[in-house]
Amino acid sequence: MAVNSRSVAERDTPPKGFIRRRPLLAFFVLANAMSWAAWTPYVLSANGLGILDFTFPTLLGTTQFLGVLPGAYLGPVFAAYIVTRVTEGREGVRRWIGRMTKWRVNGIWYLVTALGVPAAIIVTAASMAGEKLTMPPVAVLVAYLPGLILQMVTTGLAEEPGWRDFALDRMQRRFGPLRATALLGPLWGVWHLPLFLTEWGGWPDVTWMRVGEFIAFCCAFSVVVTWVFNRTGQSLPLVMLLHVSINNFMSIVYADMFPSIATPALASRVTLLAGTTAAVLVLIATRGRLGYRPAGEP
Repeated sequence: MAVNSRSVAERDTPPKGFIRRRPLLAFFVLANAMSWAAWTPYVLSANGLGILDFTFPTLLGTTQFLGVLPGAYLGPVFAAYIVTRVTEGREGVRRWIGRMTKWRVNGIWYLVTALGVPAAIIVTAASMAGEKLTMPPVAVLVAYLPGLILQMVTTGLAEEPGWRDFALDRMQRRFGPLRATALLGPLWGVWHLPLFLTEWGGWPDVTWMRVGEFIAFCCAFSVVVTWVFNRTGQSLPLVMLLHVSINNFMSIVYADMFPSIATPALASRVTLLAGTTAAVLVLIATRGRLGYRPAGEP
């Protein structure tokens, strides 16, 4: 009786076989394909290109919850789940989810992620504006913490389990921290491209300069994110907090503190300058290692 000697991978259906052989490539393809497909109605609606004659409903004063968030959840986080499930099975999924709850980290990192980002933006914006700070209204300060929590369960949870917990972890083991970050930064930025054709990206007033500045910011800020990811023992909650601290500060506080440079174009340059400065300091301080310790290294 003949014995079928084909491996499990060879008996896989084509999609599963591809995912097993090229998990990182599969992740990036799935993350972009699923997000971009889900964002297509938003891009084509009156909130975007205006090709379709309908408008997305408003929730909490914005259409982004119903227009952007479904595609964000369907992309990086769901792609990471699919690839992990195919390549590592249920146990791999349990390990992946388990890393999302690593809250027990030295308290200094909570200060770095929650307060360091606003501090960097304030210093950068103040130097660009050349004027005294304007204290935001009490209502804005009161809204800051709820906004941060909301951003954690929307933007942070939708993106970082994919970009960092799945992709960065594997990319560092394969390419090292610096090359992995240099590759992941632009890929993270490019994932956002369709949103520049919507209200999210300031359409129809968005320019190629702003798109380029955004991708450059993603590249620079990824250096800081990788450093925090490594130094906190790959704590995903701390990475999420770092990420959403920018979103939250720029959307809630920034315009009240710096009204003279609160236009989208100038705000984009502030975040790019702040992110680039922080990235350069981290690269110098870590000599390009970004806090990475390969498995087995003391």
